[in-house]
This record gives sequence, C-alpha cells and structure tokens, in this order.
Amino acid sequence: MQPRQGKATRRASEAGATVPEASARSARGARTDRKESPAAPEAALPEAGKFGPARKSGSGQKKSPPDTQERSPVRATGARAKKAPQRAQDARPSDSTSAAGAEGLEPPAAREPALSRAGSRRQRGARCSPKPRPPPGPRDVPNPGLPVSVPILVQRDAAPGARKLRAVLEKLRLSHQDISKAAKVVNGVVGHLLRRLKCEPEFGGVEQLHTGSYYEHVKISAPNEFDVMFKLQVPRIQLEEYSDTGAYYFVKFKRNPEGNPLSLFLEDEILSASKMLSKFRKIIKEEINNIKDADVIMKRKRRGSPAVTLLINKEISVDITLALELKTSWPASTQEGLAIKNWLSAKVRQQLRLKPFYLVPKPAKEGNGFQEETWRLSFSHIEKEILSNHGKSKTCCENKEMKCCRKDCLKLMKYLLEQLKEKFKDKKHLDKFSSYHVKTAFFHLCTENPQDSQWDPKDLGLCFDNCVTYFLECLRTEQLKNYFIPGFNLFSSNLIDKTSKEFLSKQIEYERNNEFPVFGEF
Repeated sequence: MQPRQGKATRRASEAGATVPEASARSARGARTDRKESPAAPEAALPEAGKFGPARKSGSGQKKSPPDTQERSPVRATGARAKKAPQRAQDARPSDSTSAAGAEGLEPPAAREPALSRAGSRRQRGARCSPKPRPPPGPRDVPNPGLPVSVPILVQRDAAPGARKLRAVLEKLRLSHQDISKAAKVVNGVVGHLLRRLKCEPEFGGVEQLHTGSYYEHVKISAPNEFDVMFKLQVPRIQLEEYSDTGAYYFVKFKRNPEGNPLSLFLEDEILSASKMLSKFRKIIKEEINNIKDADVIMKRKRRGSPAVTLLINKEISVDITLALELKTSWPASTQEGLAIKNWLSAKVRQQLRLKPFYLVPKPAKEGNGFQEETWRLSFSHIEKEILSNHGKSKTCCENKEMKCCRKDCLKLMKYLLEQLKEKFKDKKHLDKFSSYHVKTAFFHLCTENPQDSQWDPKDLGLCFDNCVTYFLECLRTEQLKNYFIPGFNLFSSNLIDKTSKEFLSKQIEYERNNEFPVFGEF
C-alpha cells in the first residue's frame, strides 16, 4: 500500500498526541457501516443484540488489550498514526502478513474483506472527492466478536500480550519429525485393527475416516492424542428423534433385515448402540494382543463416551469411534445450522449438505443416567473441511497469499482450556468441558466475522481477546448452540451445571485480566 502524501500527512504530523484519541472516535464510526453489511450471519442475527454490551464491557477491562484509551500511546507510535485523524478508518493492515502456524485454504473474492474493516481502496484514494465523508456513527456494537474498526485492532495488537501469544504459538508448534514418528505408530495400529474388523461379518464394510485436530491441523503441544473414526455404511434405515433433542436418534431398519449381520444388534426393532459398541470394543480388545510392534493397552471405558481409547507405548492416546454412515438428506434439526452463507458462501454450504452424515453410539443424558440405545449426529468430517478451507477468499492462508489468524486463535483457546483443566484437575469442575465447546464457539464467531481482514495476523491480540469474550458470554448466558443443530444447547443445565460454568468463567476472566499467567513466562 503506497504511503499517503500531502495534506493528510501534514495534518497527522501536526496533530501529535491527539491522533490516537481521534482515531478511536473515528473507529467507532466505521462500525456503523459493518452493521449494515450483507456479511451479517444468518444464524446469529436474532441474538446479536445481547452480545453487544458484553463486548463493550469486555473491552474495557483494565488489563485487557482491547481498551482503546489505554493503548493510545502505543497507537501514536505506530506507522499508521501519521494519517489524519479523520482518515483513521481508512487504515488497513497488509494482506501479506502471515500468522505463526496458520494453515488452511479459503478466501476474499474481491476486496470486500477490507470494506468491513476500513473501506475500499477507492475510498482511501478519494480525498479530493466532493462527496463528504459521513460522520462517525454510535459506539454501540450489536454483534459479539471481531467487528471492530482498524485503528483499535492496530492498537490492540501493539499490546505486550500479543508478543506473548506468538511465543505461545511457537511453543505449541509441532515438529514434523515428532508428527511423523507418532503418526507412523498410530497408523500401524489402526491399520492392523481395521484389517481385523473387516474379517467380522458385522463390520465387513468398515472404512477409516480421518477426523480430529491432527487432521484439522489445529493440534497443540504434542502429537500424543489422535481421533479415528471407523465408518460403516448402513442403507435403508429410518431415524426416530429422541426427546426432541435434534441431536440424538433411535435407528430402525425400514425393512426386516433378514440376512443383515446387523440384525444381531436389534433390540425391539431398534439398532442397539450399546450392543454394537460392546461387540466393537470386544473385537479390538482381543486384537491388540496380536500387535507385536507396539505396546497397546485399552483404557477403561468412560461413561457416556462413544470411543474406544487405546494407549500406545505408554504415551500416545488414540480414540477409535464407530460411526454409521448415512447417505441421505440431513435431519430436519440441521436445517438452520451450518450458518456459513456469508462466510464460505451459500454454494459451499449446499455442497457440504450433500455429503453423508454420521451417527456415533453416544448415549443421551436422561435424568441422572443415560439412554444407552441412542445414536448422536456427528459432523466431524464437515468441521475438518471447514477448518481446511476456512477463508472467505479462496486463497486464504495459501502460500504467498493473504494469511489470517483463525487457526491460531483456535489453538490458543484450546490451549487455554487445556491448561486450566490441568491446573484444576483435582476440583472436577472442568471435567465436562472439552475442546469441542471451544471449537463450536469459534465457528459461531467466524460466522459473525466472515471477512478474512477481520482475522489479520497483525491483530492476533485483539482477535484472541474477542474469542475469549465470546466464550465468556456463552458461559454467562449458558447458551452455546451446536453449530449444526441450533436447537441443541451444549451449555444447557442438564449437560453442564451452572456452578461449573461460573467457575470456568471466573478462571478465564482472571487469566485475561493478568495476561494469561497459565500460559507461562516468555
């Protein structure tokens, strides 16, 4: 981007220390245009208003990087401070900046992303235009998350915390050597078990489906945890929704499955999830004794978990999950989910919804116990695809193209939860929280902030803080909608008690106000 010359430059030099304050005021005006932008997320619109005040208060924390007035001295020393105050909303970070560890594909088609942050290139060059610039709008922000103007973003990233975040990301980066070594061991064990399962008539058509953080390239710390799905196609079945959850179903065959090996698992015409999982687990337990090139043991079954967990060589944990593959239309409960029309496009959404969906043998919560025969919807393969092609532009995070910090923010959020769970592992308050909660909140925030320029790597400090703010708001309101099934609340009181949510919220607030001591010293 060519430097400005002429009156605007001279005014900025003369303005001196007044630039940061005026820039922040102008930034508030820029927010008005974004509110009218077509990039407003389809699913988030009804609830957008309630997050606005929360974002405002979140950014006012004394030690929180988002505070505009606190960061004004830093803003004044930045390169963009030389611009005239009234031109503050025209500033835009370089698109070529890359985030540490950012990976994936996806994209800005034209220069639309810049509009949401700072206006188009034509606007920046139109100083002599007779048409006056509209006055700044109100400060109120209707949506939670990242829709914040450029000057504030620049100020926030200049905060000392941004350097620490990059140091954390560097620490979390996995070496290719470690990844290759662990993957080779896991692939050997998984391949052995897959061959054995294919010999069983009930699981003869089983295939491997690659899902989880390792395959999504958002794995952190060490390559010691893997998720593997063994998919089994089951034609001509019908689903009966369990208790209006939208997420859990009973599975029945449309016709009497004579000769169908899965008929062994029928219980009153219902395909028993518990029986099928039990047989699956039994085969794996027997077969690991025949694996000679690795030390493999099966961990104790976790109540309510659909996975068979193996420990390889005393250091690598592998969750193997059986999944039924259905090549039919997605259930009606997903109709309003996957709100990516303004982010990845309506065409991509349509293409994704044409893909199969999966059912895993996870029991539904029923009072103080579980309904053992239910199957839960799974879209982990779609989550993987979204993270691999995560940008509005089709070249986001490709080599030599515009980078974003979406994946970096997700890694940091996962690491924050992981560290807090380790710190308070004796209290049991955080046992019910998982990285899936963090990822779900992250997807919602991407929907509300679809432009790649809203995730500029230069603004990592601000983007991460907005992720934290959004997650805190979900905890406070006890609302975290499943990204694919909007009617299913992951933070409902029957899934996670209010005390646990308040405890996690308190700990995250403490970490943010003290620049995340749980991340360690750098």
